Amino acid sequence: MLFLILCLHPAAAALEGQIRKMTVETKAIPHPVEIAVYTPPGFDPKRADRYPLIIQLHGGNGSSDNLTQMAAILEAAVSEGLLPPSISVMPSAGRSFYMDYRDGSQKWESFIIGDLLAFMRERYPVSPGRAGTFITGVSMGGMGALRIAFKHPELFAGVAGMEPGIEPALAYADIKLRDRFWRDQSLFEEKYGKPVDEAYWADNNPATIAKRDPDRLKGLGIYIEAGDQDMFFLHHGSEFLHRILFDSGVSHEYRLVRGGEHVGPSVGPRARDAFSFFGRILNPPGWINGQVIAARRSIDAMKQAAGYPVLPVDPERLRTQ
Repeated sequence: MLFLILCLHPAAAALEGQIRKMTVETKAIPHPVEIAVYTPPGFDPKRADRYPLIIQLHGGNGSSDNLTQMAAILEAAVSEGLLPPSISVMPSAGRSFYMDYRDGSQKWESFIIGDLLAFMRERYPVSPGRAGTFITGVSMGGMGALRIAFKHPELFAGVAGMEPGIEPALAYADIKLRDRFWRDQSLFEEKYGKPVDEAYWADNNPATIAKRDPDRLKGLGIYIEAGDQDMFFLHHGSEFLHRILFDSGVSHEYRLVRGGEHVGPSVGPRARDAFSFFGRILNPPGWINGQVIAARRSIDAMKQAAGYPVLPVDPERLRTQ
């Protein structure tokens, strides 16, 4: 799939912060990796209160150049008070799926959680731990962000997968033509082995990872979205993952955007909403207040009177009972 240029939210056209290009040396990839780093307006390199770090992953055949578009949307979201000023980084990863290849020739996941994260924390005043570290991406980048966060939830406070390039399947053999017509078999074999190692595919499939051990995702803020008109049918994969998480009791936020396409004017506002989700993790809105707790007590009394069990509330889990 060729990378398709996203259309910006009209309110996110100008960029006041700065974007710098540089390279990161690594043994995980056969060559130095180009990255783009966004710093917000008024950036203070000596700031004691460290900035949140948002790792952004571009779509297939994109590059770090795409950070210019996404940083403008991020900056507009900050100006609206949806999240605090943040630093963001985007590596150029071609069409790598952000995976550690089965043959070991390229290790993008290892690069992102290792050399890239260490580079940003050494060079910039960003969060040194999980609490202020986020990962997001669009299309292929959404798939990569979800996979990396699901495999390493101890590293991230939140993940946002926008129209992620994931299939509605738990096993490689169950992928339908509808969900892979735009990916040549050689693309799978490059990443997962030739022939495709189906166990390795499952080990790197976000839905399978979540299904196997959903309790590992407790405490990770998860945001998944897709447009219901997606030309690559990626809303099927997003819906599938949503159902896996829902049925496993994993708290998350899911949006199927009415009329949204894979590209075009809907993408900018949707990215704004994803950044807003990170803002709510950083500054919880306090939706469970005294009024809510009092109402719960009243409803719990009704449950008990009806003979229905009343279970303790766990804000990290869905209320499935």
